[in-house]
Amino acid sequence: MVGKAPDSVRKRVEHLRNQIEHHNYRYYVLNQPEISDREYDMLVRELEELEGRYAELRSLHSPTQRVGEKLTEGFATVTHAVPMLSISNTYSQEELRDFDDRVKRLLGLSGEIEYVVELKIDGVAVSVGYEGLLLVSGATRGDGIQGDDITANIRTVRSVPLRLPEPARRYGRVIEVRGEVYLDRPGFEEINRQREQAGEPLFANPRNATAGSLKLLDPAEVARRPLRAFFYAVGQTDFTLPPTHFERLALLEKLRLRVNPHRSLCCSIEEVIEKTVEWETRRKALDYDTDGLVIK
Repeated sequence: MVGKAPDSVRKRVEHLRNQIEHHNYRYYVLNQPEISDREYDMLVRELEELEGRYAELRSLHSPTQRVGEKLTEGFATVTHAVPMLSISNTYSQEELRDFDDRVKRLLGLSGEIEYVVELKIDGVAVSVGYEGLLLVSGATRGDGIQGDDITANIRTVRSVPLRLPEPARRYGRVIEVRGEVYLDRPGFEEINRQREQAGEPLFANPRNATAGSLKLLDPAEVARRPLRAFFYAVGQTDFTLPPTHFERLALLEKLRLRVNPHRSLCCSIEEVIEKTVEWETRRKALDYDTDGLVIK
């Protein structure tokens, strides 16, 4: 370890962090990598070397610090600032039409209502909090009022940014987002293959594997599992949100958060019903499990 870092090194470290965050976004969110794995690894290695040489440059929010220390006493309980409510189930087209009628009566409307139709990812619901652009908290849904503090494990999920982009400052300082952590089928199969080789019991399905992964006390072990995340809602903020759900999904994308591209804005309940029929077939082509559709 050496003395104080010169300005040129500070600028290089900031540049490397920005580059790594950019390429994480291209790879894990957009699925459009711009550089090879080797080039990416070289950026990370250089940053690790500089942070190792100059202690003052080390930061919890650096992309080199996704994996934290092993927990010794389990997970703390946290209370959600905004409850993570469950959604009601509907199983037929007639029930959807009844739902539409109830909404119209509640709002005092006679014309058609716009709905957003999204895939319901079969994973584990989580809350992720950012303050001043930086990831500061992660929690499971739990009972909707309280959940487990899994911040250390959420940090290891590569599609969850440790830092929001600089333009996000114009919205506000605090934003808490909700999403679903999941395993795609190839990732699930690889985990079970490794467990079989190690003589360990196999997971029954990707959701169970995801839940088990997020409850591990060792973030290093969580980091070895290919967990991914989609975000679909906003909880607590210190700024005024766009008025519609569809616009809020667009806001999440502006914040460089990963939002499922399979979503539709429908102009009537009949369009919604058409989407439900369409997805009965389309969902089979996905490489991750879904548990129906969400209509908002």
